[in-house]
Amino acid sequence: MTRTYSPKAAEQKHDWLVIDATDVVLGRLASHAAALLRGKHKTTFAPHMDMGDYVVIINADKVVLTANKAAQKKAYRHSGYPGGLRSVSYTELLEKNPERAVEKAIRGMLPKNSLGRDQFRKLKVYAGAEHPHAAQQPTAYTFGQVAQ
Repeated sequence: MTRTYSPKAAEQKHDWLVIDATDVVLGRLASHAAALLRGKHKTTFAPHMDMGDYVVIINADKVVLTANKAAQKKAYRHSGYPGGLRSVSYTELLEKNPERAVEKAIRGMLPKNSLGRDQFRKLKVYAGAEHPHAAQQPTAYTFGQVAQ
């Protein structure tokens, strides 16, 4: 009888990957990054465990939104108080804080529980081309047909 393989937490190896977001559509970047953070690209994927890799996204200020979404789409946040809903257009959000725009897109594609919060902590987003994770020797991750 063949037993189902169940991965152990001690057996997991979390790699470091770098994604260059220059001229990449935001939603496509977010879906690829979320899959890498969850570990869905690995053969030992288990939905109840943190199997994913660390993902470093550089050049977040050069990410692109298709059609007229940059002007029309709004990013919402709530203070927790009555009447505390705040909204800002993605044009303004990408100018002031491009890291937050990328993080918001990726967070929405991760599980909404403690496992998703652990996976989200492995995401590092930087507006420029420099990042402080050279000691981890990250490998460049490329995907086809993502540019606009």
